[in-house]
Amino acid sequence: GQDDWGVTYSSTKICALKGATVDMSCTYTYPSRKYGRDAEVKETFWFTKLSAKQPVDLRTDSDYQDRVEYSCSEKSCSLRITDLRESDTVEYKFRFITNQPDGSYTGSPGVTLRVTEPLKLQVHPSHSPTHLTCVSSCYGQTSFIWFKNGEKVPENKWYYSPGVVGHADEYTCAVKGYEKFPSPPVYAPKLPSVSVSPSAEIVEGSSVTLTCSSDANPAAKYTWYKENGDPDLQPLSKEPQLVFSSIQSSDSGEYYCTAENELGRRTSEYIYINACYTNWTVGFVFCFYAPKLPSVSVSPSAEIVEGSSVTLTCSSDANPAANYTWYKKNGDPDLHPLSKEPQLVFSSIQSSDSGEYYCTAENELGRRTSEYIYINVTCE
Repeated sequence: GQDDWGVTYSSTKICALKGATVDMSCTYTYPSRKYGRDAEVKETFWFTKLSAKQPVDLRTDSDYQDRVEYSCSEKSCSLRITDLRESDTVEYKFRFITNQPDGSYTGSPGVTLRVTEPLKLQVHPSHSPTHLTCVSSCYGQTSFIWFKNGEKVPENKWYYSPGVVGHADEYTCAVKGYEKFPSPPVYAPKLPSVSVSPSAEIVEGSSVTLTCSSDANPAAKYTWYKENGDPDLQPLSKEPQLVFSSIQSSDSGEYYCTAENELGRRTSEYIYINACYTNWTVGFVFCFYAPKLPSVSVSPSAEIVEGSSVTLTCSSDANPAANYTWYKKNGDPDLHPLSKEPQLVFSSIQSSDSGEYYCTAENELGRRTSEYIYINVTCE
């Protein structure tokens, strides 16, 4: 009854996310009159530990400095803890002290708080379409909020099927009311970067390592290929690194990697490996490599007038020397070459020749395409 000693907690088990804020509250009762005098509450506080067998007020506990706040009124008191830490996973008890000789009381058992890591977002690629689930180790949290690229999506269940996932799409989830504490995002691999070590001249017989890396969550799996025109390429490695313990000149060529996770797959740009053959007998180092990115130039570089002579030049560093081909961009997939020489010469250029041109450089080890160069022919 109202004249009994007692503490009633609104909830005795609470689960909350690390970094969040939690509230716990209670009501309490005590005899209104004892030993011939009216009872009066002198002190109220929450605690988790004892010091010299006495409860330590959370407001003076260094582990909770600047993180606790009480809100107490007659016969009720609430505790708020901010910036929750995993070490806050303990039992919290409320104690009040009256003006009676034996007039103190602790509500026991108290409130058990469990602080867990932020949400986890799991990807299930075996479902079609891809299935995402929001995983929380807290119980009683059934209403979720989903975000795609920072924008809310109309879904509040613990699972979500996003449909087609774009290269730049990111997904997160949060417990309703805890939007400030979302899960880490999941996303398809970003464009992989490739590197070669050593970065200096590669000599036949030396050790060479190619490394592929991509930002992805879940983590990406990597596969290495050598470009050789075969549509059914066999992977050279299914690791982030492709290692040549003793590289040969026949290993020269273009290499690329793929990064793949449950949400998508990206292919890197090509990396060119030039394995050099060393002939110590004659003291020469012979390096064979695919063409570098061709550079294109136009002469004259000034205004081009109809009827004048104009020369486009394509050049690329390659060994063996590259063969060049010139094309005009016109949307035709079966483009006919305009020239199979390094230079494309217009002896008397016409306004109809205006447009974008590009060249290719090719040898036995690979083929590269230049950037476009725009020719604007003006009338006299």
